[in-house]
Amino acid sequence: MLTELKKDNLDMKYLVVLVLFSLSFSLNAQRKVSTEKGTVFVQWGYNRTHYTKSNLRVVGPGYDLTLSGAKAVDRPEAFSVNNYLNPTNLTVPQFNLRAGYYYKDKWAISLGYDHFKYVFEDRNQVTLSGQIDPGVDTVSNWNGTYTGEKITTKYSDFHYENTNGMNFIRVELTRSFPLYSPRKNKNFGIVGNVGVSAGTILSVNDFNFLGQFDRVTYSISGYGFSGQSSVRFEFWKHLYLQGGLNTGFIHQLKVRTRPNDASSFARQALGYVEYNVLIGGLFYLKPKGKCDDCPNW
Repeated sequence: MLTELKKDNLDMKYLVVLVLFSLSFSLNAQRKVSTEKGTVFVQWGYNRTHYTKSNLRVVGPGYDLTLSGAKAVDRPEAFSVNNYLNPTNLTVPQFNLRAGYYYKDKWAISLGYDHFKYVFEDRNQVTLSGQIDPGVDTVSNWNGTYTGEKITTKYSDFHYENTNGMNFIRVELTRSFPLYSPRKNKNFGIVGNVGVSAGTILSVNDFNFLGQFDRVTYSISGYGFSGQSSVRFEFWKHLYLQGGLNTGFIHQLKVRTRPNDASSFARQALGYVEYNVLIGGLFYLKPKGKCDDCPNW
């Protein structure tokens, strides 16, 4: 009887040790953060963008001209509830959409769509080079050969813009690192991100030249690459706000300018700086049978 009692006590000690060990292991396993393998994120927001000067080349029947030193601006929508919160208008402003997955701890791969608006400035002071056949331009009266003459454009004579989008569709590789993760408050954290990306440009062009104003001409026009940094403020395990800075290079090799004439196109290369504000969601996938890998907070 005494022997059995001692045995039961010994078994109970082992059981207690096992339970405490398991509980400790479980608690450690739950100390997961949003940057661990298995985390999915989706984000939406808006941007402002600044562009470098560029050399805008326009080609078409009877002309091949380059406007050097061209300036352009973005075109943000005026802030209003209708412009930014009405679901039917969400894609009207300059927006960013991205979805990604942490394929390993602190490393994520994502696919995104940056909707930039590029507008050639009115009264643009540029240097004109190239040639245009006599009689082709009856509006601004450009004709002959140009070798660097300085001119000032007018909207009524010449205008170029991508306001339905100089859309940068890009794949991004991101490295994340926790900046602040309080032990007592599990519902708040701060994460920093840096990344590089590359992708293609979907251009939707409006072009006014030679008295012809064509709008909404689509083309896959070129490529781009960029680097980004951002800070993510996370709340209640699943929601975050993020502010970011993105800078890069875009090379538009062939932007179609006339919908019914494939020989008419524009070409340019430019740099840009974009800053954005985003709201996003975090979702946690749980691998079957691998509880220690569960990416919980």
